[in-house]
Amino acid sequence: MNEQEFLAAYDPGAYPSVAVTVDVVALTIRDGALHLLLIQRGQPPFEGHWALPGGFVRPDEDLTAGARRELAEETGLGGVRLRRVHLEQLGSYGAPDRDPRMRVVSVAHLAFAPDLPDPAAGTDADAAIWLPVTALTSRQLAFDHSRIIDEGLERARSKLEYTPLATRFLAAEFTISELRAVYETVWGHPLHAGNFHRKVLSVPGFVESTGTSTERGGARGGPRARLYRAGDARLLHPALLRPAREETVR
Repeated sequence: MNEQEFLAAYDPGAYPSVAVTVDVVALTIRDGALHLLLIQRGQPPFEGHWALPGGFVRPDEDLTAGARRELAEETGLGGVRLRRVHLEQLGSYGAPDRDPRMRVVSVAHLAFAPDLPDPAAGTDADAAIWLPVTALTSRQLAFDHSRIIDEGLERARSKLEYTPLATRFLAAEFTISELRAVYETVWGHPLHAGNFHRKVLSVPGFVESTGTSTERGGARGGPRARLYRAGDARLLHPALLRPAREETVR
């Protein structure tokens, strides 16, 4: 039997149906705090519970396209602004009983970007909010989204150690103090300003100077701060370890 004959005789119905969804752990920094995008489900299952933005993958799209579509629908992002969002696969979640409707495998994605707009609830949601991650325990979550969120937060925190992705939380030009604020917010630890400044500038390709400075000095009338942009490094060497892990290494 050749391949054409095999495909003509192949019966997909001979196997159990499995659906594929995408869920997005979308993070941004608002008012100096790390926020997560959540939607409140407007229909069963888990009606009234809070969940990650996501949905079933359409027949004509791949996983990344599905994740970008879901993120765009919930945030109103499009075009250039959507391309500014960092998006990567986080993991696959396929416990047989994770969805009471049928066997559903979700491919979760991690996304983060600066200045993400206020969300707008989609047609199957009652509400959509940016929630501080410190307030997650106040929300009843649907499906296995608590586990997905935990793993997404840990991925984001660890990525900041060995990649320059912290710069994706910032505008195209930024100060070292603004970069440090990202690390402090995502990691949840204060960092020594001088040590951080020295470490950042010692990592090849992490940031590069724009040759310009802020228009004004600090709040206390200090000197104007130098502006930087993201460099061309893809990995940080040496890595910037979280305070707790840095103590372990020592």
